[in-house]
Amino acid sequence: MTTGVRRRMGVAERRQQLITVALELFSHRSPDEVSIDEIAAAAGISRPLVYHYFPGKQSLYEAALRRAAEDLANRFTERREGPLGARLLRVMRRFFDFVDEHGQGFAALMRGGPVAGGGTAGAVIEQVRQAAYEQILGHLGVTDPAPRLRLVVRSWVSLAESTALIWLEGRDVPRAELERQLVHDFAALVAVPAAYDDDMAAVLARIMRDEPADGPLGDLAGRLADLVPQVSSAARVPQQRA
Repeated sequence: MTTGVRRRMGVAERRQQLITVALELFSHRSPDEVSIDEIAAAAGISRPLVYHYFPGKQSLYEAALRRAAEDLANRFTERREGPLGARLLRVMRRFFDFVDEHGQGFAALMRGGPVAGGGTAGAVIEQVRQAAYEQILGHLGVTDPAPRLRLVVRSWVSLAESTALIWLEGRDVPRAELERQLVHDFAALVAVPAAYDDDMAAVLARIMRDEPADGPLGDLAGRLADLVPQVSSAARVPQQRA
């Protein structure tokens, strides 16, 4: 191995180390609150050496952002085997693992901050959303989704984001409960248009066909079935006039 190859590998490894250190710092505080000096100290190198590998904090932040985005997108990757409810639940557990690990950084990224609001950040976030969207369609076995299904899947990805952001504010609801709730939310988002659209009804039937009674979606179906008599009875009660 030549000296030049060793040097290039050293540069690549040092860049990756800086990205890892920066990502850890940016995950817990706003990028504006993290200085190059702090990044250098955490990485065990000098400030000038940081600038040797990256032109400035913005370029380092963007590299860390891309690393985090790749990690987040990978959380939606799941083997397409078994009931959909169980698959989505595993996806949600990995998604909330990421939110737990990068809490403040995730919030700053999704809400947009002084540094995070740039064009690069916006493009990276959209790539993550598109990756999640495509993964869910793949689990549904759909390559050319109808407009209603496109709307449902994109709405669910947005719902997962917003739910995680609200949860981070106080963590008042048990995480496991939210993960299961989001899986139920997906089924609900499919079920509503399925009530009056044949294509969506076919999607819902395909989802529920292989769901076991004790799985996330089977559990939801059982709970809703128990509620139907109560809801129907309440709907038949005439409203009293004031």
